[in-house]
Amino acid sequence: MGFKLFLRAMAKRNISSNDLAERVRITPTNLSILKTDKARAISFSTLEKLCAVLACQPGDILMYVSNDC
Repeated sequence: MGFKLFLRAMAKRNISSNDLAERVRITPTNLSILKTDKARAISFSTLEKLCAVLACQPGDILMYVSNDC
């Protein structure tokens, strides 16, 4: 998965990493893993909370990137 759109959504809404982590109730470390494209998976509940806080749809913050290369 690619999370570059995620960074854009955070910037667009002017929300800091610490504030977002607190509002979504995930650790800053786990948020950092998402932001740096190191996440191997994301739970639907976390995705739902991120979308609620950022007022967006899943496609606004992530995109599919094939690992077949």
